[in-house]
Amino acid sequence: MYPLIRNRRLRTSEAIRHLVRETIITPSDFLVPLFIVEGKGVKDEIASMPNYYRMSLDVLEKEVKELWQMGLCAVLLFVKVDDTLKDNKGTEALNPDGLMQRAIKTVKNTCPEMLVMTDVALDPFSSYGHDGIVTEGKILNDETCEILSEMSVSHASAGADFVAPSDMMDGRILTIREALEDEGFQDTGIMSYSAKYASAFYGPFRDALDSAPVDIKNVPKDKKTYQMDSANRFEAIKETQQDIDEGADIVMVKPGLCYLDIVREIKNEVDVPVAVYQVSGEYAMVKAAAEKGWLDHDSVMMEQLIAIKRAGANIIASYFAKDAVKLM
Repeated sequence: MYPLIRNRRLRTSEAIRHLVRETIITPSDFLVPLFIVEGKGVKDEIASMPNYYRMSLDVLEKEVKELWQMGLCAVLLFVKVDDTLKDNKGTEALNPDGLMQRAIKTVKNTCPEMLVMTDVALDPFSSYGHDGIVTEGKILNDETCEILSEMSVSHASAGADFVAPSDMMDGRILTIREALEDEGFQDTGIMSYSAKYASAFYGPFRDALDSAPVDIKNVPKDKKTYQMDSANRFEAIKETQQDIDEGADIVMVKPGLCYLDIVREIKNEVDVPVAVYQVSGEYAMVKAAAEKGWLDHDSVMMEQLIAIKRAGANIIASYFAKDAVKLM
């Protein structure tokens, strides 16, 4: 057939490349993570995440307005709570006037159409930095699920559109779904972190929320007894399908780039939207290398985001969201 067929004809100009491009990134692909702290006028840059900030509620108002004007229509909220409010059961997470609950209301009062998703896990509220209750060196599963269901109802009561359990306890999706139904929140969705791996890429995030496991006796030093082993592939499909069966509306793979094979496997198997979290370590590596002049920030950023969407992601949670949309 050569030279009748020349594939390079479809690459000869930017116009034709754009016309036949298979994967397109748009603002509506993004879920924007936001870190919230107490105070007023606080916009505190996270040292390990350049150009990303912890913000107080008044700053959050301005941020949400800017995001909406940019076409970014969904946020994922995380809170950094004072150490004095932390305990083994995450009691502060259930406070109806807690920081998360007030953050939800702030976003909804500022921009009612903004989609609000909320982190549901104990680690920001735990004195041990774990996603569950710690007893005699173990993370308790069922007892933790009960607290997570109460957290979810509290978030829904404050106005959250979706709750996003990121803990990886067994059976927590069903427990949360039943609790939401029982309290009349049938329309509140669940985005489950279904395939969340025990990754080394989470360090900057834990710096941002001061949520790393503490190094003391009788407390697990890591989260490997509940987050997934990075060597496992088929287990991710099993976890994801179970979450769907229990009532998850959206499923997530976390982290992103090292797990794109998992994204494609899950996308091929399920009929619900698939989210991918491009995590803090992935963000920090690009920022650090760009600051050194070792790579082109914008080109690498967009190539990574396109790779995530090409692998099958319907939703991308990314700290690059604003940077990417500005390029668009």
